[in-house]
Amino acid sequence: MLGFLEKLTRDPASVTSADVVPLREAGLTDNAIEDAIHVSALFHVYTRLADTFEFDIPPAEGFAQGAVMLLKRGYS
Repeated sequence: MLGFLEKLTRDPASVTSADVVPLREAGLTDNAIEDAIHVSALFHVYTRLADTFEFDIPPAEGFAQGAVMLLKRGYS
């Protein structure tokens, strides 16, 4: 899947239905492949937005605090 997503990112015009065959042979469903494509596309958008608006990256302590909160409260 990662190789497929890399090709899709770097040279989307070269992606063909033949590129999906190995994914299906590995047991991935079309829904799983589509989900991976959507997640990849969203991360590309997030990265571009972060670069454009110069999002701050918190220090390691900020990530640690966020992890503790998520473990206690979850995402909801």
